[in-house]
Amino acid sequence: MKMLKTSDLGQLPETVATPRYDRSQLRPGIVHIGCGNFHRAHQAVYLDDLFALGEGHDFALVGAGVREGDSRMRDALAAQDWLYSVIELDEGHSAARVVGSMVDFTEIAPGNAALIAQMAAPTTKIVSLTVTEGGYFIDPTTGTFSPDHPEVLADAAHPRSPNTVFGAIIEALRLRREAGEMPFTVMCCDNVPHNGHVTRDAVVGLCKLVDLELAAWIAENVAFPNSMVDRITPATGDRERKLARDFGIDDNAPVTCEPFRQWVMEDNFPAGRPALEKVGVTFTDQVDRFETMKIRILNGGHAIIAYPAGLMGIDLVHDAMANPLIKGFLTKILSDEVLPIVPPVPGMVLTDYRDLIVKRFSNPEVADTTRRLCYDGTNRQPKFIVPSIADVLKAGGNARGLILLSALWCRYCFGTNDAGETIAANDPNWDAMTARAAEARTRPAAWLEMTTVYGDMAKNKTFADGFAEALAEIWRDGTQAAITRYLES
Repeated sequence: MKMLKTSDLGQLPETVATPRYDRSQLRPGIVHIGCGNFHRAHQAVYLDDLFALGEGHDFALVGAGVREGDSRMRDALAAQDWLYSVIELDEGHSAARVVGSMVDFTEIAPGNAALIAQMAAPTTKIVSLTVTEGGYFIDPTTGTFSPDHPEVLADAAHPRSPNTVFGAIIEALRLRREAGEMPFTVMCCDNVPHNGHVTRDAVVGLCKLVDLELAAWIAENVAFPNSMVDRITPATGDRERKLARDFGIDDNAPVTCEPFRQWVMEDNFPAGRPALEKVGVTFTDQVDRFETMKIRILNGGHAIIAYPAGLMGIDLVHDAMANPLIKGFLTKILSDEVLPIVPPVPGMVLTDYRDLIVKRFSNPEVADTTRRLCYDGTNRQPKFIVPSIADVLKAGGNARGLILLSALWCRYCFGTNDAGETIAANDPNWDAMTARAAEARTRPAAWLEMTTVYGDMAKNKTFADGFAEALAEIWRDGTQAAITRYLES
């Protein structure tokens, strides 16, 4: 079995789909920062499909990163001509393809000189990014960009050699402006509400600390389209690498994913864009409707199943969905509490979308882990769960299930499951979270005092009393009993 190389694609088994275009004819047009599994199973696959139609060959991807850890991905892909495999897994079916839409990957180094040069190049029309939900320097108490973050202040002090993605974008835009070149479009592909606006706030907010005139130019001239992206893509481990080998592919960086994928975007690309509508991307001026649906139902749904599963010692998502209590918990919360507060979405039936989510979560072949879904709750809860609680209560509804879920998160962060087994650190702030969860066991208000998560929700008596009651119930009777009572209510 040979390692993936362009010259050896013809020797792969016939069961593996390979690029149906001449990669030597591709020209870079998109710089993507953050080439993790999701990007490589999503945006890169859409472009691979488009290139196979003979379209958009001047929009090939150049990978990039701003963290030292990104070098590992660059090294893995460099060894195989930037090729990698994507394996779609469904119940009773799997399919493998080699994706060829990436043609280069910038060097990773402090100061980001290579990345800035690539973005500043006139051929770059789009800079896209997936830097995780927590990578936008948002002040959780205000929901806006935080200019006081140490990394932001460091870039403001050294704007010509920035170490954040936003500092690098600003410097590249400055060079484009000085050269008289049209600015590129900045396209966020992270699961962040109003992600284009959030990205714009980060770029302009940081630039205001350095150059007010340039900040005003960026605000007036640079496009930041909002988008909604979706595809369940687990982390790669030994199982995933073995799946690639079973297909006859020797791959340093295979990706596995579900068959489903969705991409909804605003059509705001002044410098030009690939014709992605030809491969299933939806362009609309109502991205916010799709985004709210997905964040409240899918991302919120992940949390609803993950924390009880973690406390019950269930490691895999499909096993959690096979548990009647957890599946019932998910469907009841979505049906009774979440769907009533989700605005109508063009062309979508919300109950059908709910059923699709339940089916996707139940896919036994993806083998996604509940631990992955539990990770970084301090960033995810205020985006995916707390807004739903606030909206239900504001509408005069009953948010008992969502409040119970919030209490389950607190119990999870105590650091042991219901069987008393240790839960390994699973949040960037894990030590602080476990200490706070321990305090909340006797004083539940301690948990709600995290204004970075709950804002002023602690002042809502219905929420505070419901949370205290739910947490006491979990500690007294356990996760299964607490969920059973909710389902019987």
